[in-house]
Parts: sequence; C-alpha cells; structure tokens
Amino acid sequence: MPRPRDLYNDLQAFLVVAREKSFTRAAAQLGVSQSALSHAIKGLEAKVGLRLLTRTTRSVSPTEAGERLQLALQPSFENIDAAIADLGELRDTPSGTIRLTTSEHAAASIVWPALQTFLPRYPDIRVEVISDSTLTDIVAERFDAGIRLGEQVARDMIAVPIGPPTRLVVVGTPAYLKHRPPVVTPRDLTGHDCINIRFLTHGGLYAWEFEKDGHALNVRVDGRLTFNSIDRILDAALGGFGLAYLPEPMVEAHIARGRLRQLLDDWCPLFPGYHLYYPSRRPPSAAFTLLVEALRYRAPSR
Repeated sequence: MPRPRDLYNDLQAFLVVAREKSFTRAAAQLGVSQSALSHAIKGLEAKVGLRLLTRTTRSVSPTEAGERLQLALQPSFENIDAAIADLGELRDTPSGTIRLTTSEHAAASIVWPALQTFLPRYPDIRVEVISDSTLTDIVAERFDAGIRLGEQVARDMIAVPIGPPTRLVVVGTPAYLKHRPPVVTPRDLTGHDCINIRFLTHGGLYAWEFEKDGHALNVRVDGRLTFNSIDRILDAALGGFGLAYLPEPMVEAHIARGRLRQLLDDWCPLFPGYHLYYPSRRPPSAAFTLLVEALRYRAPSR
C-alpha cells in the first residue's frame, strides 16, 4: 500500500474531480489536460486497489469508496489550504485570492464599484467574482463568501450589510399599460402578463411579495416569459413584454425618464438589502477582512 504522502497530488486531483463532478471543469481548475488528469485518477485507483469514480459519457460521480475518501480528506486539505493562506499574514502587504458568489445586480451595483478602488490599493490581492441566481453552498463550492439579499442569508452565517435597505417595485412600460386593466391591488396582477423569475436552486418560480398596513400578500403571477436573470427581466419589461418586479435602484432612472411606470407603490415595503455572508469556522485572512471593510455599508450621516 503506498504511503499517503506519496499520493498528495493525486488525492488533491481526486477531490477536485469529485467536487466538480466533471473532468473538464476539474482539469481547468488544476491547470492540466483532461488526459493527464484521467491518467492520474486511474493511477490512484490502481494504487489503492478500488474504483473511486463512476464515469459515464455525461457525468462523473464518486463510488461508495470515493465518497468515504472524499469525506475523510476534504477537511484536511481545507486546513492545509488555510494554513498556506495564513502565511500571507506574515508578508508586508496583504495577499491571496478571494472567491465571491453574488447576484448579477449586486456584482454590478456594489462589488465592481468597490473593486475599482480596492484593487489598485492592494496589488497582491486577487478577487474572483462568480455571478448567478442560485443560492450557492459557499462551503461546498469553496467560496470565501456569498452576497445575497439579507432575507436569503442562512442564520448560521456571519452577515455584513453591504447595501442599504431596499425594496422591489412593480413596473411596466406606458405602452404596455395603455390598453390593459388598472392595477390597484396586488391581486389585479393576475390579469396581466407578468415576467417571472425562476430560482435555479430549488427550481420554483418566485411569488411576488407585498405588504400594506401589516397585511402581507404573496401573488403567484403568470406570463409568457420566465428568466433566471433580473437583467433579462428588465430588458423584457423595457421591451413592453409585461410587468416586472425588480429592485428599485435598478429601475429608478428608467422611471425618471418615463420609460417605465411604477405601480403598487404603497404595497412595496422595505426589506434588508444586500449582505456579504461567510462561515465563522475560522478567522478570516487579512485580505478578506480588508475586502469586507471596503464593501461594508455605512448609512449616510444625517
């Protein structure tokens, strides 16, 4: 039986393939060819005498032995990565790579403006920003932090506000509204062509949430268009394809120019804005702490 220290690189490669469930994505992350990666995994399986991965033409998944090995190894490799990252604290300047998962809107309106000032100040810090609409498991996917609206953040996470309280508002073009029934209460939306958003995490359509005088009301709207991106929803709304329910800062300029009309203003309450969240299992690095402070929301003084 080979000694574990002789298998370090192969074990690391196995963990990446098991996590990504794809030789293509794993090879890209490791910076090697798919054939070299496949050869390394086959060599590892030969050395341990067990099949660790089940391969089909469409997917890759760990076998029972592979799952047991993955569960046993993952914490150790995470500790090694953390220990190496912590050595950066001894440098004169903060360094390291920070991986963030965020929504498109937060990336464009909060993260990117902050990075334009942050990155020139800290040239040894790298930031990877992945934008999607799913509620990513940041621990399993090896992100340092996630950014989502406050009400979407799990309670076991440390959460830092990076944006002001906000609200969603109902909008449509004057042309769309001209020949359609008025919208006086949220229930009137059922008579309109509404543009839906589907959350890929659980596959469901978002029910539009309203509140007035302490009375909450959720409406399942219907329409011909469904997206998983609020940018595409805005495009469709501006094109006159229906009503949309979007973050107010995203549509304020269009409302001011008369391209969109806002509806149900008194039914759209404030809710917690964007938060950066991360697990509390280990102290954050100096680089991560600096980025959090650069993103942290500070209410304007009165």
